Amino acid sequence: MEDLIKMKIGVSTLALYPSPVEEIISYLENLKVEYCEIIHEYPYHHLDSDLLNSYSLKIAVHSPLSDINIASFNQSIQKSSINQVKNSVDWAYHVGAEVLVVHPGKIPFLARIFQDKILENNYTALKECALYAQDRGIHLSVENMPQMEEHLLKDLNDLNYLVEDLGVSMTLDVGHAHTMGFSVEEMLIFNSIGHLHLSDNNGSWDNHQALGQGTIDFDQFFSKLNKINYQGIMTIEVKNKVEVKESLDYLQSKLNKV
Repeated sequence: MEDLIKMKIGVSTLALYPSPVEEIISYLENLKVEYCEIIHEYPYHHLDSDLLNSYSLKIAVHSPLSDINIASFNQSIQKSSINQVKNSVDWAYHVGAEVLVVHPGKIPFLARIFQDKILENNYTALKECALYAQDRGIHLSVENMPQMEEHLLKDLNDLNYLVEDLGVSMTLDVGHAHTMGFSVEEMLIFNSIGHLHLSDNNGSWDNHQALGQGTIDFDQFFSKLNKINYQGIMTIEVKNKVEVKESLDYLQSKLNKV
């Protein structure tokens, strides 16, 4: 897989969870992957920066996914959620991460009738996090969400408008966008894209299949990506080691044709 070294290829800890981080990094280095995107929550929430810096693998960080909602209309939950993102900003700084990925908030069941308030909370929370990251020199990138009722910022156009307003970048999750009916061409029209998450699906459910196992047109995707001269990291987000290897093999076969 030597050609992969020429590209900024990463793998999320999602695929190898909850293996010890030393095992994950050694495995990825053996595959000649350049980046590991660490989801900054248990059991990876207190990793030692000296340990990570002892490896050649570079780090990207994903802020916590579980039990938080930066758009919550419960002020205590919102404040705690924002603090969790800020903790990830601080940790990203200490480990020298190139990017910090953040999920937008969600609409709780009873809050559906207060959607305007939830959207306002989401904006103010992301603005606070963006300013905090900027002060620490961390590249914050907001991810688009899949087609699920409770999620905000599922539409790439809405996300693009927000990240441009905040002065941050978009993490384009290709699998999420596919569940929303975006074509590959429509996914890659945004200048705000600064980070990529790659997985596959058939368009009906975000099940994080290995690349090439669903219906996303990756031939067109990588051709378009080359035309726009994308310079960011491409993080594979699948479910296990087998799918990591399948995705890396598939990715190399496509990139060699570009």
